[in-house]
Amino acid sequence: IPVHNASCWLDECLQGIVDQDYTGSMELSVYDDDGSRAIVEGWRERLERRGVSMVISGHDSAQPRGGCGSCQNQAVSQSSGKYLCFQDADDVMMPQRIHLQYEACLFNSTSLIGCQVRRDPEGSTERYTRWINNISQDQLSTQVYTSHGPTVIMPTWFCSRHWFQRVGTFDEGGKGVPEDLLWFYESVGQGGGVVRVDQCLLVYRYHQQAATHSVLEETIWNLRVAFLQERVINQWESFTIWNAGKQGRKLYRCLSSSNQKKVRAFCDVDENKIKKGFYTYEESKERPKPQIPVLHYRDASPPYIICVKLDMTGGVFEENLKSLHLEEGVDYYHFN
Repeated sequence: IPVHNASCWLDECLQGIVDQDYTGSMELSVYDDDGSRAIVEGWRERLERRGVSMVISGHDSAQPRGGCGSCQNQAVSQSSGKYLCFQDADDVMMPQRIHLQYEACLFNSTSLIGCQVRRDPEGSTERYTRWINNISQDQLSTQVYTSHGPTVIMPTWFCSRHWFQRVGTFDEGGKGVPEDLLWFYESVGQGGGVVRVDQCLLVYRYHQQAATHSVLEETIWNLRVAFLQERVINQWESFTIWNAGKQGRKLYRCLSSSNQKKVRAFCDVDENKIKKGFYTYEESKERPKPQIPVLHYRDASPPYIICVKLDMTGGVFEENLKSLHLEEGVDYYHFN
């Protein structure tokens, strides 16, 4: 647990650890980045009675000094367990979390194990929460390029120490660096699996002080585009971008020039865009400027990079996609 602007939630978080039904040995490793050590130390006796040893380090300043990545690395490096369970100080574990994720990890030693969550306050980030809990096990690997970020969210992560060390430590760039996404992409890039325990094992808090709000959307976008090109588009000879609107055009403009040339068409359902017939890349230095056809989605051909937001059209987009009888991860990937 890295403690960073979360002292008001610590007691509930630590009670969740005391309440675990896992019967093996456990160690709590805390890095205190905001002067909350006294609160954590107040739980030492209760934790040790429960059989949980504790190691804690940090600094005495009330002002955070290290970024999230640095705090996570400190907490990992001072710990000794063969398995690592990542917990944010503002979230609460359900009693079965450790034992169910540990069991899953025994059979998936090179995978990142997540779980389903309950959002608090209830109803906050509804679309995101539905996505976290409901995408299929296969989609945990195919939907890694979407704007939602890691398909198992970091406060639910569990993995072997061996796998963590193989992937490497978290980026310590500090505020504004999406260290969880960078580590997740590195894990996937090294062939690591992504697995979710399909039970709600974490109360996942939403509040304005959360570190995730410090990361710029454009930073995330650029990382996603780079990973999509490296893992998918570089291997394709040609493809279609599904969405001739703002998001699809932005993706096109952000591609490398060699990958821009692979875009055979945009496709859409908007009759006005389709009637126009093409998209002109006005910023291009080429002459004549590239013009990419805009087709109705039924007239386009796979593979597709889909830049249409999921769960936003009352199921209309999802039905259109389903009608084409395509295979996700082969014929298309979601980007938005």
